[in-house]
Amino acid sequence: MQPTKWWSLLVVAAVSAALAWVAALVSFANLPPLPWTAVPALALLAVGEVVTGRNLRARLRRKPGTKPVAPLAVPRVVALAKASSVAAAAFGGLAAGFAIYVLPTLDKPVPRHDALAAASTALAAIALVAAALYLERSCRTPEPPDDADQPAAGGQRGRRS
Repeated sequence: MQPTKWWSLLVVAAVSAALAWVAALVSFANLPPLPWTAVPALALLAVGEVVTGRNLRARLRRKPGTKPVAPLAVPRVVALAKASSVAAAAFGGLAAGFAIYVLPTLDKPVPRHDALAAASTALAAIALVAAALYLERSCRTPEPPDDADQPAAGGQRGRRS
């Protein structure tokens, strides 16, 4: 599996923002006010992924007092991190596109509420993207030790060249 590329997340966010802007352009008057419920949900997911990444990194590096990681756990966590980074980029793009649409009408109460909700949602989505990328990076295994650091057959350490 390849690491997630930042530019691919930007493409997903840009396409989502364009779609949200077009949807708001066509049907803003018929849409209900944006809810705030996505903000705590995205923020809690971000916190959970940061904590998981921190714990998993310690376990993969075999820090004292940590249990070893099950072999299938790491690919599952990587899949979760990749999926949540793409989903958060799409969700953040939708919120950003909607916020861009309502920016010219901030003097009215409903668009102001929608702009604040959309901007907060976009910021929480950015936090989730960062947390997911951290979690994905935490799943990398440490580099193996050099052969020069291993004891040789006679018990002597190898010499560095």
